[in-house]
Amino acid sequence: MTSAAEHRRPVPTDGEAILNALPNPVLLVAPDGRIVDANIAAESFFEISAQFLRRQSLKELVPFGSPLLALIEQVRTSGSPVNEYKVDLGTPRIGGDRQVDLHVAPLTERPGHIVVMLQERTIADKMDRQLTHRSAARSVIALAAMLAHEIKNPLSGIRGAAQLLEQQASSEDRLLTRLICDEADRIVTLVDRMEVFGDDRPVARGPVNIHSVLDHVKRLAQSGFARNVRFIEEYDPSLPPVLANQDQLIQVFLNLVKNAAEAVADLGTDAEIQLTTAFRPGVRLSVPGKKSRVSLPLEFCVKDNGGGVPEDLLPNLFDPFVTTKQTGSGLGLALVAKIIGDHGGIIECESQPRKTTFRVLMPMYSAAKQQDQGNRDDVPGKASPASQDAR
Repeated sequence: MTSAAEHRRPVPTDGEAILNALPNPVLLVAPDGRIVDANIAAESFFEISAQFLRRQSLKELVPFGSPLLALIEQVRTSGSPVNEYKVDLGTPRIGGDRQVDLHVAPLTERPGHIVVMLQERTIADKMDRQLTHRSAARSVIALAAMLAHEIKNPLSGIRGAAQLLEQQASSEDRLLTRLICDEADRIVTLVDRMEVFGDDRPVARGPVNIHSVLDHVKRLAQSGFARNVRFIEEYDPSLPPVLANQDQLIQVFLNLVKNAAEAVADLGTDAEIQLTTAFRPGVRLSVPGKKSRVSLPLEFCVKDNGGGVPEDLLPNLFDPFVTTKQTGSGLGLALVAKIIGDHGGIIECESQPRKTTFRVLMPMYSAAKQQDQGNRDDVPGKASPASQDAR
């Protein structure tokens, strides 16, 4: 008969004791993908004992096509550590919603072996991430409708009166009447942009090549506001089409690139904007009120090496009237978030000095789903809203 002592866990070494004290799951993966070692937190995360984990291949524990597998190969090839944020490792066995940050690094003492640390995100953070695009414009919709009616009509009268006074005014007074007209026009333009938030008409969508969109935006930027900025493109050429409205996507990325160009304006020849696309099959979004989870495998990023976004602004960056610009209205990113949200995607920002990333996650085009959506949205008398300036 086996004694109780034989079932006890061996006394750990100092290194093992330190790893077991960590609250984050840590795995050591062999060159063939087999798990060599795991700490106690990893046992809890995967709900398997370390002894059983050591008999498993990592690909048997994570979702099919998980970005973690590609990251491990990338680290093994480059020999440099890599971080990836907000990856879904959920499986039916351990739970369908397990979003984590991944920290993957080579173990130099054992060539080919990779250390993987998982940092599970909190439930509150998951909810905030999913609802960012929905909450961004919520507080301004009713205000936009009221302002459109209550402000534009009086402004028309003010502008008309200023024009009448201008006809009989001296040259000095004409400067004042012209100032009144210009400011009235500026307020009307601001109100017009706010009205976009209340526009809930269906938008015509179809398969869009995101690389065509980004190339168009890049050409516009280089011919104007970003002519002195160096662009770096890292595209996945096999990326499937995104389900979207092409004009609105151009509006979104033109706004993001313009913001990036303004962030690096003081860097001179070091100014840099990076455009990337990637396929992330592990990313899925839980939609409130639905049991199914929407897949958002298409990732598009706009990165810059500017000074970054102040930490206190990051949580509310996509809210209306939040801006880092002295002359900004704070509506550009809010409108971007609304457009992405209307497309069923999400947008998020990660920022630190010399590295700011705006990440857009969107669904890919499916002919069958698009046909079904088209049948539901085929309502007479409704048209797509005109493209607006997102800046």
